[in-house]
Amino acid sequence: MLRFGAAAALLAACLWLFDGRTIVDRLLTMELGWMLAAVAALLMQTVLMALRWRLVARCLGTEMSAAWALREYGAGQFVNATLPGGVLGDATRAVRARDGRTGLRGAATAVAIERGLGQIGLAVVAGSGLAATILLPGGFTPSLVLTAAMAAVLAVIALLLIAIMQNARGARLIRKCLPSQRVARTQAVLSIAAALLNVAAFAACARATGTLLPTGAALVLIPAILTAMLIPLTIGGWGWREGAAAALFPIVGATPAAGVAAGIAFGTAILLAVLPFAALALCYRPAGRVRPIVGEVEPKGAE
Repeated sequence: MLRFGAAAALLAACLWLFDGRTIVDRLLTMELGWMLAAVAALLMQTVLMALRWRLVARCLGTEMSAAWALREYGAGQFVNATLPGGVLGDATRAVRARDGRTGLRGAATAVAIERGLGQIGLAVVAGSGLAATILLPGGFTPSLVLTAAMAAVLAVIALLLIAIMQNARGARLIRKCLPSQRVARTQAVLSIAAALLNVAAFAACARATGTLLPTGAALVLIPAILTAMLIPLTIGGWGWREGAAAALFPIVGATPAAGVAAGIAFGTAILLAVLPFAALALCYRPAGRVRPIVGEVEPKGAE
């Protein structure tokens, strides 16, 4: 209840501080086509993330069909979006994906690595966007403070990855999850594509509420806004996302109210995208998860 209260309080503060009437007007006049595009992008992102999870789990010894992975990933996203903590859906995926060979520990490891790959993909998109805005003048130019802050965050992520790779146990785990160049390339494509779809969904929500974000600005600002959703003090990032958008939108000449409206529209798009998986969160069908997939040829190596 405290987390629900915190989300409501943060949203109320955003409405009070940043011209609530304008925010409501933007939401009431949203363009339906752009909102549908955002929902479609989020649904496609779910498909890619489910495939990423399936590949990680397979490398760690747990077999699951693509359909089972998609239904369980979608159900987990519904739980994450509607219950406190932001990770209960991931914990549910781990519990429901465990089997007699790898157990709960192996299933939880696969979920954690999959989520980590997602954050790395978002960091790559943000870093690439930041580098492009610096090297290609004439478009969006981030402020020195924003550039320094994002560079510091990206440096910390890089240092953490280096530390993991230098650790014997971490290095073994990485080799197990990425046993070949083909698997590594597949994971890179899935993670970056999923991150780009997330960015595109938020940009579509901004467009639906009347704000056109330049491509460079979207690649730099939206990952920072989405990162604010990771703060586990509300429900589904509500409040933090809108506050971050209100703080960052003026960098591109938009108003804080435009940022809050875009954040609320994005949260609504997430709920619409996970709603089809609501019933799946309440039921559990292990059949077809651990059994080898009929007609599928096992790839070489640890895949």
